[in-house]
Amino acid sequence: MQLHRFDSVKEFWQCTQNYLLQYEAEHNALLGVLHTLLYYPERYPEPPYLALVQTNDQILAIAIRTPPNNLLLSNVQDLNALNLIAQDLQHEKLPGVEGLVAGTEAFVQIWQTLTGQSYQRGVESRIYQLTQVEPVTTVKGHLRLATSGDRPLLLKWFAAFNAEIDLVSDGEIERRVDVELKRQSTYLWEDSVPVSMVGGRQFSSTAARIAPVYTPPEYRRKGYATASVAALSQKLLEQGCNRCFLFTDLANSTSNSIYQKIGYCPVCDWHEYSFTMKE
Repeated sequence: MQLHRFDSVKEFWQCTQNYLLQYEAEHNALLGVLHTLLYYPERYPEPPYLALVQTNDQILAIAIRTPPNNLLLSNVQDLNALNLIAQDLQHEKLPGVEGLVAGTEAFVQIWQTLTGQSYQRGVESRIYQLTQVEPVTTVKGHLRLATSGDRPLLLKWFAAFNAEIDLVSDGEIERRVDVELKRQSTYLWEDSVPVSMVGGRQFSSTAARIAPVYTPPEYRRKGYATASVAALSQKLLEQGCNRCFLFTDLANSTSNSIYQKIGYCPVCDWHEYSFTMKE
């Protein structure tokens, strides 16, 4: 069992793509990050952490990190592989880890033993997959692609979205908005004025991710988010995707119910943990 780190995103992709695509739903977050690193590297200005653990040419685990974000773990074939990843990162200031339940639970215990840092479970999410959009209640308005003229609004809404989920810094918000505009992956639902935002992009020739979904408080409970996700999911299917993926917060029963009505089916759960520095 050996750990291999990569400086080249292209080389890393060549070595890991078959394994990642084998579990496409479980790996849609990792695949999305890698697609961005390959085609829009300006989104992540700091060098990424790219590593895999393998034995006899069989991949056991993959880890990706784009500082200052959490470590992302793949589906893990042998939990012992996580020891090598933790040891490789033990001198880094790791804010947290995300991944499938078994892998993340094992990693945080290894990390605590290795570094002395305690951990706290954060958002518990569920990955959903859609292959066909079900009819939804019609609401006023239409979906349109966000353009450069919408940049001030997108900066405001991304900041508000991130504040709600305690995510990234203002500087990273600007980079993210500019990249989303460049790759034309953010859409607005407009009912005389923009009332909801949804992002969606392909990460492979046949699959896409929906994220983020945000509606300002004053426009909520009117069906705009449902209509936005349904319309963009249908658009991505018509563009050649066979399936779309999205994450939901398990604590939000409303969004979980809504997405299932659109046609999204649960696949697996995804947990996030944060680490606390020793005093």
